[in-house]
Amino acid sequence: MKHARYFSLIVVVIVVTFIAGLTWSYVSASDGEQIIKVTAKKFEYSPKEITLKKGVPVVLEFTSLDRMHGFSCPGLGIRSDIPPEKVTRLQFVPQKAGTFPFHCDVFCGTGHGGMTGTIIVTE
Repeated sequence: MKHARYFSLIVVVIVVTFIAGLTWSYVSASDGEQIIKVTAKKFEYSPKEITLKKGVPVVLEFTSLDRMHGFSCPGLGIRSDIPPEKVTRLQFVPQKAGTFPFHCDVFCGTGHGGMTGTIIVTE
């Protein structure tokens, strides 16, 4: 009988934890987080220009269509590897307004130097 109570208690704790986790995921995803899909391929990003709002959470979802690339935006202090055929998520909240250049920081061939873009953060 004692074991049945412990088992029931464990089941209740697991179910409550599971429901709380689902609720937290839903709340986090619906907090106004902006998701922007960015594609990388020799020697370009698409889109090349990304406009964000200061203080609004954003997720950049990177996909490389051909090989390993990198994403670096020093002005915003963000960086990520972009492996091929895998979605890589980079979450951040822009804290300052301005125009911030980004570039590929993993050498990808002769056109590598032109693999650039801009993030514009508005008030």
